[in-house]
Amino acid sequence: MFNRRDVTAMLTLTAAIPQSAGAATIGASQIDFGSLRSPNVPGEVAVGIYTPPGYPDAAVGAYPLLLLLHGGNESAHDLTRFAPLLDKAILAGQVPPLIVAMPSAGRSLYMDYKDGSQKWETFILDDLLMHLRGKLRVSSERRLTFVAGYSMGGLGSLRIAFKHPELFGAVAALEPAIEPALSWSDVGPYVKFWRPDAVVEPIFGAPVDLDFWARNNPATIARADPGHLLGLGIYFDVGDQDMLYLDEGAEFLHRILFDAAIGHEFRLVRGADHVGPSLEPRLYDALGFIGRQIAPPPWIDGATLKARAMFDQQKRAAGLPVTVTDPRRMRRS
Repeated sequence: MFNRRDVTAMLTLTAAIPQSAGAATIGASQIDFGSLRSPNVPGEVAVGIYTPPGYPDAAVGAYPLLLLLHGGNESAHDLTRFAPLLDKAILAGQVPPLIVAMPSAGRSLYMDYKDGSQKWETFILDDLLMHLRGKLRVSSERRLTFVAGYSMGGLGSLRIAFKHPELFGAVAALEPAIEPALSWSDVGPYVKFWRPDAVVEPIFGAPVDLDFWARNNPATIARADPGHLLGLGIYFDVGDQDMLYLDEGAEFLHRILFDAAIGHEFRLVRGADHVGPSLEPRLYDALGFIGRQIAPPPWIDGATLKARAMFDQQKRAAGLPVTVTDPRRMRRS
């Protein structure tokens, strides 16, 4: 059972946000820490929950939910680092008021271990997600449920969303710790110096079970059945100075999605590294992507459709394919 404890972080919020007539004064956002016990994982799992200014607001109804997954060897307490940024994004209209939950997962890679000893993916989907929906005013709709993360959490968020796209409106991954390969047998020293066998084998088997690894590798999942990802908003970024060479893994995944004509947003962030002060503004941009999935901007207007019709006529004359405008997928051949 989730044990709600005293508030450990109360964020002051001095800027006003729009209120309906007669609404009460909007309060501060807050973070609560508690724990959740499950037979799927050992011990009690610490969980941090961010609730936005004014929560709960009867006028809002069900709030969007974001599962935010931390990096390796970090914890739920990392949520305090990003809470001011969440406030800022909500105030600026980047994203509507939403609830954010972060569980502590050690270096699990958010995986269900091959030997069944730990089941972190199952914990997130069957225990944490259901608990949050039962205890908080969050939406159970796919279109208002999101998963995001950074580093190990970026890997975990991509894997979970790619395996279960029917559960999430979008995934946003920053600096995802993904390999530039479709098989573990093709992974070389550029990966193994930061992801050695000592980390991988307890999760994927010793020696690594290649089929099991492939079934849980985002790039291999996308290559095997790209159509499975239609309708899932996909966003990921990486710094071009990444100290772990993760730009290679992100670029590899980008090419697989691009070649399969799966709509996504990929950013190679010039001058950014794996850690450091660039992470906050990049998370701010990722929240903007999530906001655009909730309320798509009117980017395709009448003038755009008129121009498209003109070029479609020219494409037909040249024997080129003409496709219907679809932000999910734009097939060229």
